[in-house]
Amino acid sequence: MRKKAVVAMSGGVDSSVAAARLVDQGYDVTGIMLKLWRGEAANNNSGCCNLGAAEDARRVADVLGIPFYVLNFAEHFEDTVVRNFHEDYAQGRTPNPCVRCNQWVKFGALLERAEALGADVLATGHYARVRSRGGRFELLRGVDGAKDQSYVLWMLSQRELAHTLFPVGEMRKSETRAVAEQLGLRTARKPDSQEICFVRDGDLGAYIDENIAPEPGPVVDEGGSVVGRHRGIARYTVGQRKGLGIALGVPVFVTSIDAATNTLHVGGPERLEVSGFSAAESSFVVHPPAPGDHVLIQHRAHGEVNEGRIVSVGDGAVGIEYATPVRAIAPGQSAAFYSFEEPDLLFGGGVISSTVPALATA
Repeated sequence: MRKKAVVAMSGGVDSSVAAARLVDQGYDVTGIMLKLWRGEAANNNSGCCNLGAAEDARRVADVLGIPFYVLNFAEHFEDTVVRNFHEDYAQGRTPNPCVRCNQWVKFGALLERAEALGADVLATGHYARVRSRGGRFELLRGVDGAKDQSYVLWMLSQRELAHTLFPVGEMRKSETRAVAEQLGLRTARKPDSQEICFVRDGDLGAYIDENIAPEPGPVVDEGGSVVGRHRGIARYTVGQRKGLGIALGVPVFVTSIDAATNTLHVGGPERLEVSGFSAAESSFVVHPPAPGDHVLIQHRAHGEVNEGRIVSVGDGAVGIEYATPVRAIAPGQSAAFYSFEEPDLLFGGGVISSTVPALATA
């Protein structure tokens, strides 16, 4: 009997080719798209999660000869991902909704639905790889370093990885498009998805004004003097330079955000340097690291990787100390941890809860 696979189809080329590869490998494939919006889609420029993307996915499924369904997850998406997004920005944090969508929707609710439908595996178009070694599953970067998406998958556990496939993880993006062209899939030349799917037209400032109603407050320099007024802390993030509305004669950046007092702190670039951080909600693919272990840390989807070491682990929290100070690390960001000895191997991550200013430890 053929194994059953549910493929999360976004209407893009990556998930289209993921479905095609599983069909070619002999799986009994069903394509599913998640409807994450109510009424009209908010951001039709995102490339996914809209009616046009659903039609693209349906046409691909027709070409591949597989059944295709749209499941309405809008309420769950709003109650988890969107609510968390609002709460984090209101607290001056910098959330990553793609991480939360993977955590709570795709590899949470959708995986449960796929298993309820009798599927053996859930497949997505992420550029990442799963490897079985020593009776355990490991998560690795995708072969195409420029498109690697392992960073947004740090929360996956052994249970999820046992039922997950990433069919394009071994491919380069150019190869993915070439396969789609060969199969005559309408998504072959479709641009990659951009922006946040639920932010209308990609205008984050307008979205925050409409949905979070930020309150203006003081902007304070590193000497404690009030140097201006901000338009609401939700409109700013650590490291931001543009749009501050102040002129001090020297470049200044947002160095920290105090939600309790509704205060924006600014300072010179040296004030952005942090020597370490604490992360909450930690999750590890195989087993937790030990204090003293050297790791590689990534803070953005395609950001640089920094060397550090584990200083504490316990109760869902991880403490990190960098080998050299790192700039513009913001609470709310995800931190993905990779092996120091095997840089493609992701072993876990967490959500940054606080940082340690480098000047405080100098």
